[in-house]
Amino acid sequence: MSTAPAGPRPRLHHRADGPADAPPLLLGPALGTSLAVWDLQAPALARNHRVVRWDLPGHGGSPAGLLPPEGADVADLARLVLELADVLGIDRFACAGISLGGAVGAWLAVHHPGRIASLALVCSSARFSTPEVWHERAALVREKGTAALAESAARRWFTPALAGSPPAEALLDDLRAADPESYAACCDALAAFDIRSRLSDITAPTLVVAGRDDQAAPPADARDMVSHIRGAALTEIPGAAHLACVEKPAPVLAALLGHLADSADGAGGADGAAPGAAAAGPGERPGA
Repeated sequence: MSTAPAGPRPRLHHRADGPADAPPLLLGPALGTSLAVWDLQAPALARNHRVVRWDLPGHGGSPAGLLPPEGADVADLARLVLELADVLGIDRFACAGISLGGAVGAWLAVHHPGRIASLALVCSSARFSTPEVWHERAALVREKGTAALAESAARRWFTPALAGSPPAEALLDDLRAADPESYAACCDALAAFDIRSRLSDITAPTLVVAGRDDQAAPPADARDMVSHIRGAALTEIPGAAHLACVEKPAPVLAALLGHLADSADGAGGADGAAPGAAAAGPGERPGA
């Protein structure tokens, strides 16, 4: 594991693995999880990439208080990720994210296309549920804390085959440890998030990964994103719910490795090289 260089420190807690001069790959987590959600993919990805995993505000090792108490949006999270990349000396990078982490990556691909060499959206969506759902969850967490969500999160995150296992329980412990106000602010950000009308603006080679049993970001959402992002590829993983990278780590890793290899410059690097061809494999496109 490498450490950040001397000088200004990013506000997001992070972990960097892999050769310092390898193409950079930033990995974003799902709401309620820590960077440990990528533990089963990070070692293999770090063989040929400088893998930087980051924690959401108030999650894992990141401090609370990084998001506004009212009106937070995904742009606020994206700015923290760009700050992290800047402090680490990373200009252009491949970006992969689970759920909310994917939303951050998609926002960056739309608004800062020059920074994103390739994009992978894992169990993510261009719009998650309705604003009312997120406002209700934020209110619940502000009143009762994140532990009140553990039972419902387990049903969303895992199929019955994984529920109750040590990996599942470790992730639920991360949820219980998350700062309630920071979690609620992330809910506010998801309530305001809707980039459906901007998907066609994404030019980075894009992979979309969906769990066939994901109720939080259903496969239909993944297919819709692929139908609007030029050249996007789709991988659907049977037997996986919302945290497919934990439940089915090998297929997720294989999809990511193929995507990174087939993107024109592998993962971009920090030298500003331009992205090229679309992500691995043909995109599955539903009829218009």
